[in-house]
Formats: sequence, C-alpha cells, structure tokens
Amino acid sequence: MITDELMRDVRRLQLRTRRRVDALFAGEYHAAFKGQGVEFADVRPYEPGDDVRAIDWNVTARTRTPHIKRFVEERQLTLNLVVDVSASGKFGSGSRTLRRLAAEAAAVLTLAAASNGDRVGMVLFSDRLERHVPPRLGRTHTLRIIREIMGADPVGDGTDLPKALETAGRLHPRRSIIVLMSDLLIPEPQLAATTRQARQLTKRHEVIVARLDDPALESLPRMGLLRVRDPETGTTAVVDTLSRRVMKRLTTDRENTIARTERALQAAGCELLTLSTARPIGDDLASFFHRRERRR
Repeated sequence: MITDELMRDVRRLQLRTRRRVDALFAGEYHAAFKGQGVEFADVRPYEPGDDVRAIDWNVTARTRTPHIKRFVEERQLTLNLVVDVSASGKFGSGSRTLRRLAAEAAAVLTLAAASNGDRVGMVLFSDRLERHVPPRLGRTHTLRIIREIMGADPVGDGTDLPKALETAGRLHPRRSIIVLMSDLLIPEPQLAATTRQARQLTKRHEVIVARLDDPALESLPRMGLLRVRDPETGTTAVVDTLSRRVMKRLTTDRENTIARTERALQAAGCELLTLSTARPIGDDLASFFHRRERRR
C-alpha cells in the first residue's frame, strides 16, 4: 500500500542517494560496467601517434591520404535487479532493515545506471514471483524501483532462490547485468537447483550476488533463555543464549549455510559482494566497483 509517509521516505532516500551517486558512483559505475563491445563510428585523417592498426586502407587508397577508423563503445546496458523480499528482510538490529538496505543499494545502482543512459528493470521475489518491473529509463522509473522495494507487501514469506533465478532468466532473455540481493539463508535442499539455475543464467548474463547482512545475525544477545521465531517458516524454538556450545553451533550452522551457497554461486560464474546494515553502503559498493574495474 502506497502511503504519504512511504512516498516521503522514498523521496528522501532518492535525494540522499542521488547526492552520493553524483559525487562518487557515476564514473565508477561506468568503469566497472563497460559496454558489450565497440562499434564503428567514422573515419578521420591519420595523426602522428595514432595506432597504425586502425588505418582504413580503403579510404586511404581512395583519398590518397592516410585515414584511421574511429570506434565508440556500445554503451547502453540493461541492469536487472532481483531482490529478495521474503519475511527475513524485515530484520534489522539498528536503524536499517535488510529490506531498507536492499532499497538503498537499488537506488544507488538505478541512479548510477540512469546517469549513464542504461535501462533498469526489477524482479521482486519470495517463494514466488512477487513483482516484475520491465527495464526502462527516467526519473519516474527510478522512483518506482525504490517505492516497489520499500513498499513491498509480499504474498509469500519464504525464499525460493532457484525459482527467482529461473524467473529472471525467463523474463530477461537478452544479455544484461543481473544483481541479486538476498541474505542467502536458503535451505540445503535448494542448493543443487540454485547452482543449476545460476549456471544457466551466467551463460547469457553477468550475474552479481549481493549478500545482505546484519551484525546481529552473527550472534544472538546473551540474555539467557530466548524464544526465537523463523519469520519465513513460522517455527519457534527456545535458545539458551548463555550456552557457549549452543551459540557456537548456531553461528557455525549459519556460516556454513552462507559459505555453501556462496561457493555454489561462485562456481556457477557469479560475482559476490556483501552489503551490511552496519556500514555505509557507499563503502561496500565503491570497493566492489574498484575490484571489478581492476579485473577488467
């Protein structure tokens, strides 16, 4: 449901992230996400220092003056955001929830893409497809992307990562950059299907997986017996947070789940980064852009 309060929050976030993009990310985004190739633009007279391999011998022979071919980057890209809006996204130990973190990341990436003339689309998923926004350009479209994430009222509570990856590939058959945002806490039975779908997706697209994290997910507060509830399955359990053995097992299980999923995605050809509610999102994205640019 779109309320006046939600729209005010969306516009505040859009203004704040726009300043961040203008100051830092537009150029870094362009460098990190280059075009799909080059295309011929025109020819011009040869000048000392030009690469002789670019000489256009046909034009040179016809005009009797050396000319070189000039190429430009095929710039326009399509960025597709695939965002987990399952019930676990409502968690947040500080001022930001995982859902809010995803909205901030989406706002920064959408604005950076728009400043470079790239289209942006979005898929919201839980244990089903919740919403699909086809790729478009424009300020109104940017606001819609942010609003859809922040105002999402999903039907499903759980997470079906294989279905999300399959849906993204089916809805976006043309080559694009796909950024998946999720906490990656998926059940082990989904792992094989996740790997299979990710491998299919990376055959056509560049796939980046941004894991959404919160410090409190790493360890529960030491409060004695604590009743906890899984927001996706609804199951509850009583946990002795003063027991080192119990806490170590919970931490180890979570770390193993994430590591197992990340290894599978990386083996399938996905790039990985982590976004945290405890850090400025600009730091994480800037580090990722720099690493990506150095690899290209």
